[in-house]
Parts: sequence; C-alpha cells; structure tokens
Amino acid sequence: MVGESRVPVVTNTPTEWPHSDNCDLCEAARITEWFHEDEICWIAECEICSTPMVVWRHHGVEPPLQHMDHMHSNLSAVVTKFFEFEHYVDDHMRNIPDHYHAHARPKGGFFGHGLRRKDPS
Repeated sequence: MVGESRVPVVTNTPTEWPHSDNCDLCEAARITEWFHEDEICWIAECEICSTPMVVWRHHGVEPPLQHMDHMHSNLSAVVTKFFEFEHYVDDHMRNIPDHYHAHARPKGGFFGHGLRRKDPS
C-alpha cells in the first residue's frame, strides 16, 4: 500500500540480518552474561559499564518503531526480572555509534558496577 511503513522481515536466523564484519555488536560475542535473545534483539551485561544493554540484530541506527518498542520493553523486563534498581533507557551510542543499542542505567547514575541482583531462587 502507498504510504504504509514497512518493518524489516524478521527471521530466526540472525545471520540473515544486514551486518558489518567490523562491528563488535554484530559479532555478538558472549563475553558477559546474556539475559534475553530473540529474532529482533539480544540483551546482555555491557562489558564496559556493567548495565543491561539491548542490541538490535540489524546493523544500523534507525530501528522501526515496532522494534524500538520491542527492545525497550524487553530491556525493562530484564531489569525487573534480574535486578533491583529503577532505571532509565539511555540510547546515546557513545562507543559504537553505527549500531543501535541502549543501556538500562540506574536512576541517578551511569555505571552498573555493584547493582543489586534479585535472588534467582
């Protein structure tokens, strides 16, 4: 339809998403704890700031609104399930400016070192 916005086709195979061979986030190395992954995003602890970080599986900086809502909702769900802190979403991409990602930062703070975790039992 004319004027209808299109959401990129989502597959279960992340390698089918456009990616960059020179991008650490496209590599998606499991360096830290991972909390969530699906066909749109993955969420892991950021190795630099120790906060939960959501990463879009597509290499680019402009996710469609539906993907943004999905990623931010899952990021909030991870904080609620695994941590004990109020957060805000920080999607200023400082160190990797060409691949969309966002951090759940503690309100009134920036780094997550020493954040209280929920008892897994």
